[in-house]
Amino acid sequence: MPGKKGQWVQIRTIILEPKDRAPQVPEDTKKTPFVMWVKGYLNADANINDECEITTVTGRKVKGLLDAVEPSYTHDFGKYIPELDIIRNQVRNILEA
Repeated sequence: MPGKKGQWVQIRTIILEPKDRAPQVPEDTKKTPFVMWVKGYLNADANINDECEITTVTGRKVKGLLDAVEPSYTHDFGKYIPELDIIRNQVRNILEA
């Protein structure tokens, strides 16, 4: 899907290639590049994987490869952890005492 100027997008930039990673990082980490993803508004029309420039909501200009057009937020807080219910109840009891 091509991105149009002014559209909300996500770009990616490789900060460190695997060969440039610190020697103390785990072996599996050493094999992958260190990547930065940034979201902002596209400054000119571009296609996925094209080099492009965006303007972030703070006004910063950043260049990278177009990764996604109108990306959604997909994070969550993980699976239910029963022990947290116990801790929550304990904290409530302490605060109410």
